[in-house]
Parts: sequence; structure tokens; C-alpha cells
Amino acid sequence: MHEVSAVETALHGVRTLIADGSLQPGDRLPSEGELSERLGVSRGSIREAIRTLSALGVVETRRGAGTFVGELRAADMIRTLTLTVGLLPLESILELYELRRVLEAHAVALSAARCDDATLTRLADLLDQLEASEDVDEQSALDHEFHMGVVRLCGNESLASLVSVLRSRSRAYPVLTPDTKRVSDAGHRAILRALTARDPVAASVAAAAHVTQSEVWLRERRPAPDPVD
Repeated sequence: MHEVSAVETALHGVRTLIADGSLQPGDRLPSEGELSERLGVSRGSIREAIRTLSALGVVETRRGAGTFVGELRAADMIRTLTLTVGLLPLESILELYELRRVLEAHAVALSAARCDDATLTRLADLLDQLEASEDVDEQSALDHEFHMGVVRLCGNESLASLVSVLRSRSRAYPVLTPDTKRVSDAGHRAILRALTARDPVAASVAAAAHVTQSEVWLRERRPAPDPVD
């Protein structure tokens, strides 16, 4: 049976105080001594719990003032997943692609109903730059800017943050060949055409197809399995 550590007890205790409303966003946490006594753990365990919550964006420590509950905005907390996702190997990234395909297609469909002419012009300019670029790093940056520019139109900041997190690791595998870049550029244009037509269904299909193509390319990068003796 798993034995709950003192740090886990401290972490659960502080989280409970926040989750049940005893501590609200902006409130100052009780002192280490008070929390230690209330939760029945050492001050060292309290400090470790606070460090964990700080890394997750749940609390923030202000020098000379104490530790305070953060704003607890869903989008901000989702962004903290980027560090974890950034450590995943290729096989694990591929497991996330089905989720990304569904979420990005949904977000782009919402965006199709909300985009304006100025945004469409800006997105078209990004694609012009991307298609003309021969620099891999610049291509990756412009690709991400285009996709996130589209997704942010959906009106749901948490959804946009989650899509950004899911995209973060796959950006480590850029398009490298002229042929794959042409297919990628065509996929971007299909998304833009659907947005211009304000067609949510076409936008969803184009986005899903584009993500699927990226998944195919990543699967092709997997090393061949060791031969069976």
C-alpha cells in the first residue's frame, strides 16, 4: 500500500484550503508555522508543498510580503503543462495527436464564425511569409503564429491554451523537405479559405486533415524496430 508522505499531506491540505474557498485568489496564506500546526506536518514539508504549488501557478511568493493565492485562471494553469509535455518522447507525443486533432478542429470551427476581415488579412500575410521562407526556425515560428492566431479567435482562452500546449512539443520536429512543406502550405491555405468563407464545417475538416498529416510525418520519423532474432 502506498504510504502518504508528509509533503503529500501538506500539499493536499493547502490545496483543500484553496479548493473549499477558505483561501480565495489574492489571499495571503497562513504562516508556515500555522500551516504546520494545522496540517500536522513539518515546516519543511510545508515549504516543499508551497514550491510545488508555486511551480503550478497556484500560489506566488512575494519577497518580504508572504505567499498569496494566485488568480487561478484556467488558461494560466493549463500553460504550466508545457514544461511536462516538452519532456515527452516521440511515442508519447503521438498519443496526444488524437486529442490535438479533435480540439484544434473544434477551435478552428468556432473561429470560422468569429473571424473578421482584418484578422484574415493578417493570417494571409503570415502564410505569404511562411511560404516564402527557407529558414527552418522561421518556418516553425510563423507556423505556430498562424495556428495560434486562428485558434485564439475561438473565444475560449482555456481551449486556446490547451491547443498551444499540445502543439509545443511537436514544434521540435519541423518540416524539413520541400515536398512536405508544400503539403503543409496547402493545408494552411485550406484552413484560411474555410475561415474566409466563414464555414465552420470546412474549417474543422481542414484543421483535422492538417493535424493528421503532421501526425503521419511524425510517425515516419520513428526509428525502425529492432529485428526479431
